[in-house]
Amino acid sequence: MHSADAASSTGTDDERITAEIRNWVCSPPLRGLVAHFGGTWPDGGLIEVLRFLDDFSARHWDFRGGRERPDAQEPDLDPTTATLVLDAAAALGLIHPVPPSRPAYAHLVVLGGLAHACVRRVAHAAHLLRTGLRVSGEVAVLGSFRPLSDWERRTLANAGLPAEDTEVDVLDSAVRRVFGVAAPAEQDGVDAGHPHHSWSSRTYRPDGLPPVRVLAAPSSEPDQRRAHTADTQRFWAGHVRLAPGDEVLMVTAPIYVPFQHCDALRTLAVPYGCAIDTVGVDPTLADLAVLPEQTLTPGRYLQEIRSAIRSMRALHTALVAG
Repeated sequence: MHSADAASSTGTDDERITAEIRNWVCSPPLRGLVAHFGGTWPDGGLIEVLRFLDDFSARHWDFRGGRERPDAQEPDLDPTTATLVLDAAAALGLIHPVPPSRPAYAHLVVLGGLAHACVRRVAHAAHLLRTGLRVSGEVAVLGSFRPLSDWERRTLANAGLPAEDTEVDVLDSAVRRVFGVAAPAEQDGVDAGHPHHSWSSRTYRPDGLPPVRVLAAPSSEPDQRRAHTADTQRFWAGHVRLAPGDEVLMVTAPIYVPFQHCDALRTLAVPYGCAIDTVGVDPTLADLAVLPEQTLTPGRYLQEIRSAIRSMRALHTALVAG
């Protein structure tokens, strides 16, 4: 959540988390964006500011309209606005990756996403382990049974990779390829006849590395939607028996670091008493060249600044209620 970098870490110190939320949402870059898009900063405390930013970003920066991210409409921004957005995104921690802050963790968690991102994040996790990061517990690769879009399948095929059916299929395939494992040592799951209700767990044991678990979570609201990031994190925490004091490193894309870090604080740090670091994939690593990052536009950054605002509001609500 720190506005100056793309990695954030904290435990369950409510006052410290609240201060970090306040520093991020009240930072000059975000205030500048709001002013540029015609907003007037509200009076009142953090609750009022978060409510205002949620409502304001819904009107001005929500280009998804309930659709999946690849289906979001790109806004037509003038060059001055586009530059302002990119500068703010960098200052707010959505662009530049930083390395993990610790040399060792209890667990390393790889978050799923679009197909190309799944491949890149698994490769980045393997790179971290092979360049000295120590993990005493497991590597958890978290996804869902979300069907891949035609665009995602074409992206994989164009890179010479298997055009899988679901997000968790891509994660599983990437784990087998990157970690050099052929079959899981253990597997479990429930096929409930619908992807929103089903779950699966496959644990691989690569030589010289910690066990790697590929987990597909069910939705906590199966009648309304697929499993999202918070669902996968909660489901994994129950499986791994996350303990107070555990230090967890999460790997995602830089653009999602603030939003997914706050989700992890709300779903893991606050209830379990663990510490969270969240880092983004470094796009300059040579072993990620098989599937380069897609071009990220100013509109995409505005959308994910909104995601971060919503995640911070939910986190703050949980802190106040707790």
